Amino acid sequence: MGLLSSLFRSSEILGIAEETLEFAVESSAETHPNEYMGFLRGTEASRLGLDRDGLIITDVLVVPGTESNSVSATVKSSSIPNDTKALGSIHSHPNGVLRPSQADLGTFGRGSVHVIVGAPYGRHDWQAFDSSGEPTTLSVIDVDLPDSEDFFHFTQQDIDEELQWNER
Repeated sequence: MGLLSSLFRSSEILGIAEETLEFAVESSAETHPNEYMGFLRGTEASRLGLDRDGLIITDVLVVPGTESNSVSATVKSSSIPNDTKALGSIHSHPNGVLRPSQADLGTFGRGSVHVIVGAPYGRHDWQAFDSSGEPTTLSVIDVDLPDSEDFFHFTQQDIDEELQWNER
């Protein structure tokens, strides 16, 4: 069993939270004409009130020090956190092309879903891809995301319960 699947009850990605997608599209527009880049993180669907096993993409982690221009965004590999909740990446193409470049394909090995957002950054100006660069379907799911204060608040009991569950 891999590390990712041992941390989550199911590693199936069910979709992306609507609010998370809106954040990424707006951030891409604000960064224009430069590329925007971030890493996708997930939350167990059950923690979001859904009666399903699997993960919902709920967060975009933007790595400090990311350098971007109109044709690329670069993150120093030493700056990428060893984040076991990372599911893939998201970045923009200011030229509006919704397919991965050769450089994109070289980075798609880290994670299982990668999203490209293209100009003019409308609600449907994005496409998800698998780690091979093939287009894939990613459902947009309307869930209430926890407030960040509540989301990051946990106790030792919460940690112990999660560890016990993963040992089963």
